Formats: sequence, C-alpha cells, structure tokens
Amino acid sequence: MQRILSTYPFVSRKLTPDLLALIAGAGFNALEIFFSRGHFDYTSQPEIRAMASALGANGLKLLSIHAPGSRDLSSTREGGIPLSICEVERVRRIDAMDELKRAIDVADDLPFQRMVVHMGGSRETADPKKRDAAFSTLEHLILHARHAGVTICVENTTSEMGEPAYLRSFVDETRLFGLRFNFDIGHANLTDISPSSGHDSRILCAFEPLRDSLAGVHLHDNHGEKDEHLPPYEGSIDWPTAISMLKTAPNAATLPLTLELKEKTGSDAHNVAQFLANSRASLDRFEKAWN
Repeated sequence: MQRILSTYPFVSRKLTPDLLALIAGAGFNALEIFFSRGHFDYTSQPEIRAMASALGANGLKLLSIHAPGSRDLSSTREGGIPLSICEVERVRRIDAMDELKRAIDVADDLPFQRMVVHMGGSRETADPKKRDAAFSTLEHLILHARHAGVTICVENTTSEMGEPAYLRSFVDETRLFGLRFNFDIGHANLTDISPSSGHDSRILCAFEPLRDSLAGVHLHDNHGEKDEHLPPYEGSIDWPTAISMLKTAPNAATLPLTLELKEKTGSDAHNVAQFLANSRASLDRFEKAWN
C-alpha cells in the first residue's frame, strides 16, 4: 500500500523543498498536490521544473492533483476568483475550463495520473442549467486530459450536485464514460442519507453508486457534523466496516488511498514534523487494518 498524502493541510503556504523533505522524512512516498498558485504555481514553467526536481530528490511520486477551486490573486489565497465547472455564464465557464486545462498541462513536464474535481461549490444546488454547464465543461476536459494521460475524477461532496446518486445519474445520462469518481469517505459521513438501519449506512449508501467507477479515495474522519478532515480513528467513522466496504470495489487491490487532512499547527518546522508523524501513525493503523 502506497503512503499517499494530500498537500491540502499546507495549501496556505508555499510547497517548498524543505516541506517536501519533511513529508518524505515522515514516511510518505507519494503525493496529491492541491493546485493553488500560492501553494504551487502550476502556471510557471520554472516552478514546475523545480517541483519535479524536488520530488525526485525526496523520493516522492506525484500520483494526482486536486483541481483549483479559485484563481488566486495573492499568496494568501485572499480575493481569489471562484472557478466552477457548473458556471452557467458562458464566459466565466470557459474561463474556469481554461484554468483547469492549464492545470492538466502540467502533466507534460510533471506527470500525474488523476485530477480530482468538484461539481461546483460546497453548497451547489441541483439545477438543469448547471448540469448542462458541467456536461459541456467535463466533455472538453476529459478529451484534453486524455491526450495528457490524465483521468478526470469527480468527487462526492455535501452539495446537491455532489451527492453520489446525482453523480451516478449524471454519468449514466450524459454517457461521459471517460469520467471516474473519487470517493471521499469524510464527505460521505456528512450526507443527509438516513436509512433506517445500519451503523455506517450513510457511508455505504454514498459508496454504492460510485463503487464500480472508482479511481481514488480520500481518507479522513469527522464526527458526522462538519468537514473536520481529522486523521482516521479520531472521528465517528467505523473504520473496520469502512475498510470492508472499500475492499468490495472491483479495483480495490490497486485503488489509491490518499490521506487528506487539515493542519492544526502553525508553520514551525517542529510542529509540522509532529503533525506529519501523527498523520503517518494514523495511516499505519489504517494500513494494518487494511492488510
């Protein structure tokens, strides 16, 4: 099992060689980089080349990226322009699509396998016009990504357009069969699905529509009330049951399982190292249970 870490905990700071060295030193061997220009300027060729060199020097492999949710106007991510594949206004939708294409193009110099995208914002309501906009955007992105050897993976979220059943019907109805799913188990633990029986039935009901088309999984925990991005075993998710469920995916043996947490500490190197050690310990516990 690869030890894959999302750089989401550090998205408010620069992804430097020193930070990559700390990540590698904690025992992680692969990354999912959260694309934000203040974190990693994916539009800068010198920065892309420097990142490729730093990853290689630290023995880290880039497996996936998380698509940008905004175009940053500053290093602090303040004042960013939202980017949504569901944007109804044509000019803004094309602008968002072009930005995501720039993210995909990084694969020419810094190869990766998957790009994770959200179906709009965290409170996106289901709407036929937004659905048509998403179809138009994704149709172009899937074709663009295919030429770069990248798979587009849409992730389940807590919004109406991010509900697993909605995503499944979207793919079935649009026949965008080049699209795959990234199952976020923490988001699944926050769904409004409330079957009458089963301790972890919310997660199971969220997983079922996506099971046969999974390309990746985000691992994190919460207490079922807000998106805390806690390490596994620190929230309310029943992990033995969740692991049994994940193993029913057809590609479970090769399914990338990425730890996606939120950092609780400042930028002090000691605190970051402790955070990474704790993150690695939670993943070790998960891996032991998985095996």
